Amino acid sequence: MTVLIAGATGLVGTAALKHFGSRAIALSRRVPPDLHGARHMAVDLTDAAACRAAAASWRDVTHLVYAALYELPGLVDGWRDEAQIRVNDAMLRNLLEPLIAAAPGLRHVTLLQGTKAYGVHVRPMKVPAREGRSEMREQPNFYWAQEDYLRSKSVPWTILRPVLIVGEAIGGAMNLIPALGVYAALMREQGTVLPYPGGAARVGQAVDGDLLARAIAWAGEAEAARNETFNVTNGDVFVWENVWPAIAEAVGMTPGKTVPFSLRSVSDVAWNAVRARYSLVSPRLRDFVGLSMEYADYQMRFGQTEPGPASIVSTIKIAQAGFNEVMDTEAMFRKWFRVFQEKRLLPPP
Repeated sequence: MTVLIAGATGLVGTAALKHFGSRAIALSRRVPPDLHGARHMAVDLTDAAACRAAAASWRDVTHLVYAALYELPGLVDGWRDEAQIRVNDAMLRNLLEPLIAAAPGLRHVTLLQGTKAYGVHVRPMKVPAREGRSEMREQPNFYWAQEDYLRSKSVPWTILRPVLIVGEAIGGAMNLIPALGVYAALMREQGTVLPYPGGAARVGQAVDGDLLARAIAWAGEAEAARNETFNVTNGDVFVWENVWPAIAEAVGMTPGKTVPFSLRSVSDVAWNAVRARYSLVSPRLRDFVGLSMEYADYQMRFGQTEPGPASIVSTIKIAQAGFNEVMDTEAMFRKWFRVFQEKRLLPPP
């Protein structure tokens, strides 16, 4: 088995890279902090010629994990942008066309989507959202362009739709651990209480990055996953205020009352002072959190005063197909803060 991982520095790509290790080829413009024994190739997926040139090295590839993503500045606003749709569509085509031609043993493609398939970013979702009946195809989305293209190919595929992914990545667009970790570190400079910075509550779900990687590995081999779409979650639901005590404990603080605060307003100067104080190895703010401050404000509903509609997907289909792993979401947050702390990316608790 040789697994080509596109988008190897993102949340999904990092988890897949750690799972497959020396069996993987990592595709990304930046070199991942830890290759876990994999081979890295710097390829810009927006460059069709570069992809064709790189394909000579892909002859032995048996599986493609496509986790590459192009996001516009501002993040949430870009989710409906026509240019973003075109770029993401072209990136998959630029990679898959030469890969199919170069790798005669290619036997599976895993494509990552998410709850935007159900219109979570533009309307209240149907609860629970189910694969094949709750999609919002009428809303332009690069998911549909990529999915329709993939369905037209002869190679078997699986589409996974994880909810909020929590894991290990630096500089990504949607990773809450560095974003919340930076916020907590700045609050700790002022005392031991960690106020909740978000808005009105909404019931949602999350998925651990390592659990998602195991779902990807399962999908690549299971006959029941062939040419199917599955939601993936930890198996429970949560409200931010209710998991806030676990997050506060993970960073060595006491949970406080709600004090609305936009994480986008955090300054590089303040973060640099924390980095120096604790001799952290994490980079400057933008390189550490990417667009994740914007994503944190969106997820925690900063500025929203009315309770939001529940964002819940069904995982019955993937469980019935044979993937039954679950994880407690509070334990997941504790786990990833500990990882970032042990690697000196965030201050110790």
